[in-house]
Amino acid sequence: MSLSAAVKAKNSTLISLMRLSSFSSAASSSTVSLKPSGRLQQTLAASVEVNGKALHSGKLSTVKLLPAIAGAGRYFEFRSRSIPASIEFAQESPLCTTLLKDGLRIRTVEHLLSALEAKGVDNCRIQIESESPDDREVEVPICDGSAKEWVDAIEKAGINVAQNHGGETVEKMVAYVNKPVYVRKNDSFVAVFPDLETRITCGIDFAQVPAIGCQWFSWKPEHDSSFAKDIAPSRTFCVYEEVEKMREAGLIKGGSLDNAIVCSAEHGWMNPPLRFDNEACRHKILDLIGDLSLVAQGGNGGFPVAHIVAGHALHTELARHLTID
Repeated sequence: MSLSAAVKAKNSTLISLMRLSSFSSAASSSTVSLKPSGRLQQTLAASVEVNGKALHSGKLSTVKLLPAIAGAGRYFEFRSRSIPASIEFAQESPLCTTLLKDGLRIRTVEHLLSALEAKGVDNCRIQIESESPDDREVEVPICDGSAKEWVDAIEKAGINVAQNHGGETVEKMVAYVNKPVYVRKNDSFVAVFPDLETRITCGIDFAQVPAIGCQWFSWKPEHDSSFAKDIAPSRTFCVYEEVEKMREAGLIKGGSLDNAIVCSAEHGWMNPPLRFDNEACRHKILDLIGDLSLVAQGGNGGFPVAHIVAGHALHTELARHLTID
């Protein structure tokens, strides 16, 4: 998740695009069709726990990932309530993706959901706890600012074929985009084009920060380890000159050089080395996968088979437009 408001403003434009293609009992819409994937729905083989500090609140939180039955999809449990990882409950919020249901908020879900989606964990029960028993809001730990620790946790737990209540396996359905979809707001845009494979092309432009500058990166998941190797290690980033303004807004209270890469307009990167020359742009793809995973329902759907081209963040708006009615 980029900490710069220019890159990571969670506005209503991307969320509307995803809702247009949310997966319900209907098999298809004019925009998106669900088709058999040729593989069975999956879940974790065992439970695994991750603890850490939250980026924005600075509080400690604990996440436990557990197996779930086929058809359950991915969902959080907080204060004895279930909150599906669904675009239906996505809320506009600055610098992170937030789920809201029954007055309970779960913030900064995109890195975890990105790892679950990319690793093929279609069904997962996600228990989350805050350090305070009275909190109505909790935030997923930021870890080192990337999705690497989540990938490591998933690989430690292992992945199994999921079964439903009757002990039966269920084939996973995947989303195919049928026609181009385009969303634009100010200088931000996201476009989706029909394709026979999944490909993501992302761009960022920080003309005022020469060390970041203009970057474009195109990626497709060629094999099972592609995400873990190419995308998951990329860390969230911010512009040093914007840090104080974000803190005055009550954000990034838990941010540090240990969980973000920070770039100064005048002096360049403050905590090198970078993991990739274009790490900032790769992290945008990480966020995009997590946000578009919110389209999934019942272990089906998720990130579509399409070519997605994104410049700046309108991810959840896109997800609303990719929703099957």
